[in-house]
Amino acid sequence: MKKTNILEIKDLSVSLNDKQLLADINITITRGARHLLAGRNGSGKSTLVAAISGTPEYHIDQGQIIFDGRDITHENTTTRALLGIFVGTQNVPEIPGLTVLSFLKHSMAAHHHFNTGHDLSMGEFLASLESAREKLEIPKEWLNRSINVGFSGGERKRLMLLRLVLTNPTLAILDEPDSGADATVQKQIATTIQEMKNTTFLFISHQKNFTDQINPTHTTTLSNGKIMVK
Repeated sequence: MKKTNILEIKDLSVSLNDKQLLADINITITRGARHLLAGRNGSGKSTLVAAISGTPEYHIDQGQIIFDGRDITHENTTTRALLGIFVGTQNVPEIPGLTVLSFLKHSMAAHHHFNTGHDLSMGEFLASLESAREKLEIPKEWLNRSINVGFSGGERKRLMLLRLVLTNPTLAILDEPDSGADATVQKQIATTIQEMKNTTFLFISHQKNFTDQINPTHTTTLSNGKIMVK
């Protein structure tokens, strides 16, 4: 039986270089939600994303992170990703020499093996890739280019969407997915989020016109590393 809550953050405090950035954070995210994480710049939103994803530089001083009933507080980033946590960050680095095609193949193969114990065939991968690429109208020639090298902000967001659709995660955490994207790409992002019914979303945005398109089911607001109580 599936649990109602996909993510539970309990009494979480986080620090970086001995400076406390989050204190006593309690958030429950229900399965299937589109949960908006709001707050001004510097309020702790990206720190919370880093803590959930397992970024090692951020130290968990106290508290727990429960994902789908499993305590992942001390799991590494790779394990969290394989368990079904997808993170779309604001600034994805350029990786010269690693093609989009190769990156997606390795990512999908790792998830497939983790979930099934079997290797992903090239035929299965290419079929899934072609379906997602056509759905998102991603040009075929992008697949042979190096990760993010020469891509505009909007194009990078569309590549993120391609990875999101192919991975089909249990939980997708998107840190300002609308940043650097024009109105057309923002619409595509919002539409994709609305269509992915089996994925729960936790997202950050400062743009009301974008969040209105997503129509959040819940909102949590941070201020100075704490949750604002209305």
